[in-house]
Amino acid sequence: MMAHVLTRSLDRSATVFLIVVAAVGVLIPLSNLLLPAGSMLQVPTYLVALFGKYVCYAILALAIDLIWGYCGILSLGHGAFFALGGYAMGMYLMRQIGSRGVYGNPVLPDFMVFLNYPKLPWYWHGFDMFWFAALMVILVPGLLAFCFGWLAFRSRVTGVYLSIITQAMTYALLLAFFRNDFGFGGNNGLTDFKDILGFNVQADGTRAALFALSCLALIFGFLICRAVVTSKLGKVLIAAGRHHQSRRVRAGKFHRSRDLGRGRRPRHADRRGAGRRRRQLRKNRLHVGSAGAVLAVHAGRVVHPGDAAAAEGHHRHLQCLVGAVEGATRFDRCRKRCARRRHQRTESGGVSA
Repeated sequence: MMAHVLTRSLDRSATVFLIVVAAVGVLIPLSNLLLPAGSMLQVPTYLVALFGKYVCYAILALAIDLIWGYCGILSLGHGAFFALGGYAMGMYLMRQIGSRGVYGNPVLPDFMVFLNYPKLPWYWHGFDMFWFAALMVILVPGLLAFCFGWLAFRSRVTGVYLSIITQAMTYALLLAFFRNDFGFGGNNGLTDFKDILGFNVQADGTRAALFALSCLALIFGFLICRAVVTSKLGKVLIAAGRHHQSRRVRAGKFHRSRDLGRGRRPRHADRRGAGRRRRQLRKNRLHVGSAGAVLAVHAGRVVHPGDAAAAEGHHRHLQCLVGAVEGATRFDRCRKRCARRRHQRTESGGVSA
């Protein structure tokens, strides 16, 4: 029953996308582990870890695309939820170090020993068990999202005001986590991980397995997003977001008509602009993802499935979701390339000096 719910909304394009992600999740680890180091087709270990980061950012882009591109809610606080899940797993990895740390304390992590913590904080208890950490990865961000959404939407906070509040929440958490007395490593964060479930995190086999699991999580997340978007609940959410946008558009048309004294010219201008917008969307297609995760998600809002449903149908759903995944990958790859070039210029400047 659950499998039918997740796969009933798949069309041919979505199936091809999932097959490609699954093939990448299988072929890259096999190439890293089975092929010799000198082979042209062998993927180095550092690239496996880098591709794993791309996949994780793609999952984050899917979440932002779902809430912004389809529901019309611009949330600037998804980085906080993403970080909370990472810290929950990082706390488990820190507890696995034990006496192998620099200071040799079997209970306290190294940064707590350095900061003279007398004992382990209460919120660190239980993170020496993987199942507890995995449960907190889901519960802690979910609880924060529920409390924040309950207070914000009950107060009818929408639009740019909701975006400002989510950004303020993210910045407040950033300042709190950067404090040394908060118990999360300050601005140095959580580092020097050793094991996960008894396996060395630096080993090639462990990194390959983590990459394959990340691809599996991306596939599962994509299926969930597709199921939500095509369900009755998703249609209600999309309709509510479009209704809010249409109310603002109608209000804008009324004010322009009142100011100009004639109502036809603004309406004809809007029609011409809408036609030009549709033609441009047909040309761009999935290439909107090249501008990065945020722009791809923004394009997911512009190419809203309801905006051209008569012409494009459900194919627009796949473009929005795949565009977010593609944009997240391209954005992080460009960021890495720029950082590498900046580092090379710095080294060349230091040598010449």
